[in-house]
Amino acid sequence: MTEQNEPLAPPVDLLAIAAHRDDVELLVGGTMARAASQGHRTGILDLTMGERGTDGSAQLRGQEADAAAKVLGVVARRNAGLPDAGLVNTQETRSLVAGYIRAFRPRVVILPYTAGRHPDHRVASQLAYDACFLAGLARFDAPGEAHRPHKLLYALTYREDPVKPSFVVDITDFIETKMEAVHCYSSQFDGKTWGGEVFPGGDRPLYDQVRMHAARYGALIRKAYGEPFHVVETMEVDDVVTLPVRSI
Repeated sequence: MTEQNEPLAPPVDLLAIAAHRDDVELLVGGTMARAASQGHRTGILDLTMGERGTDGSAQLRGQEADAAAKVLGVVARRNAGLPDAGLVNTQETRSLVAGYIRAFRPRVVILPYTAGRHPDHRVASQLAYDACFLAGLARFDAPGEAHRPHKLLYALTYREDPVKPSFVVDITDFIETKMEAVHCYSSQFDGKTWGGEVFPGGDRPLYDQVRMHAARYGALIRKAYGEPFHVVETMEVDDVVTLPVRSI
């Protein structure tokens, strides 16, 4: 949370929005770490504090989130303070989230996918999309000056429905950073075989499942590890001769 005299958030190039502390790390931790290493300013907006989580507490989860943010190299992490397991998309919540978007002023925003096992994840996707659009309306009632992100990316990791990624980010060099960030949430994941959108995989520890899914998506681009994304609009290609990923 921000102190009273602090700005709502500093400007960033890439902002990841998620329902709960730990969602960003599970879904796109490698992408966030890679972007930071490339010199991009990155930020995270968690919509809830996770106060209804089965394990740990909101305070402990906040400490874990701060530790994970340092691992990923994000410029700033903020929390909207909306109710956990009770997230709703209303004019009030859209205005609140739009204020953060105007403060962060990102060029690119990563959103949860539109479908999800946890109701908060589904609501977070539409709420964040609506807030991104409304933040660009000069007369919309929200703090700050109007700003609309240029690009919206939907995180696809752990999806079981047949959604083919629009692209996959190579996180091979950042898989250990991602895993370190996920391990920060020991109160949530130690001894577990599932969590969030990660479904049970027999007796396989959750940490192993996270790595396995990254390997699965990495294989799609002929790399060791990757994170998948979906975009609604068609991707542009400048030079077909230099396209990566071997076909045959």
